[in-house]
Amino acid sequence: MPDASATVPMVEAEDLAKHFDVSRPWLQRLFSGEPRRILRAVDGVSFAIAKGTTLSLVGESGCGKSTVARLVVGLYRPTRGRVLFDGQNLAKARASSEQRRRMQMIFQDPYASLDPRWRVRDIIAEPIRAFGLIADGAALRARVADLLTQVGLSPLDGEKYPHEFSGGQRQRISIARALSSNPEFLVCDEPTSALDVSVQAQILNLMKALQRDLGLTYLFISHNLAVVRQISDRIGVMYLGRIVELAPAETLFTTPRHPYTRALMEAIPDLEMTGRQRMPVGGEVPSPISPPPGCPFHPRCPLANDRCRAEGPALVPARGTEETLVACHAVEEGRDGRLSPASPATAEA
Repeated sequence: MPDASATVPMVEAEDLAKHFDVSRPWLQRLFSGEPRRILRAVDGVSFAIAKGTTLSLVGESGCGKSTVARLVVGLYRPTRGRVLFDGQNLAKARASSEQRRRMQMIFQDPYASLDPRWRVRDIIAEPIRAFGLIADGAALRARVADLLTQVGLSPLDGEKYPHEFSGGQRQRISIARALSSNPEFLVCDEPTSALDVSVQAQILNLMKALQRDLGLTYLFISHNLAVVRQISDRIGVMYLGRIVELAPAETLFTTPRHPYTRALMEAIPDLEMTGRQRMPVGGEVPSPISPPPGCPFHPRCPLANDRCRAEGPALVPARGTEETLVACHAVEEGRDGRLSPASPATAEA
């Protein structure tokens, strides 16, 4: 009989939303007659991450990816919805040190996320001390040395300060710090975006090896589709605070369905120089303070019609498949087949 616990996702977000009040002070609004301004950074996001797998969220800057990451680890309280971690509501378990120990975060900038006044050994050892995992000094030093070795650094590097390392080495230190509390779930907020391309590949390979060896579960945030392809099991494409397409990684690259996903694919360099015609999407991302009615992508979408301008689409299985979820009326109605017919990545209706 299968283990029932194996079917429970490690992490699950249900209708997650985070709104920020960016209004001017009350008295200024009173004299000017200006209403309150609410920025909808995340506006109804749902997903599940199975244990030992990687879900990546991609999209343009300002689409809400990093806000989702902070909501998932509890740095922000959701305006609406909830996050379940191993079946338990994260908001109710916020005071549990055990829950905090089991999830950690790797931040984007390795130059800002490490305290320049601390030696590397103290940076890595701090979570171990905070959670009371190892009390003996010799055992703690041995654990730090093991962690440095695990991420491809020397135990002797523990005596150095962060400024003595390159960007890629600093990110390895950040990974070692995240692993020091023996977590099961890591939120990776664009951990390679500040690094050179060759170093990005090294860090991604390291993270894949750690996932394989330690059984880790990842939520990976990135704006680069080329980066997430090699590390992801599933990919969610975000636009204006919502997920517009959610699919297995290879399915997303071979048969993207949402027009916005196809536009992101068009931005990937054509290294094979096939000479195929590209169809870039014009316009700019609308303001999350005053999003357009209906589908948020309709002002830029070549397939938009009156229904798209009036009615917001739900994230539902795409026509002809159950594994791909798409929030698009054109896909639902079968009108998406005429978009980019020359592209090998384009799905047929």
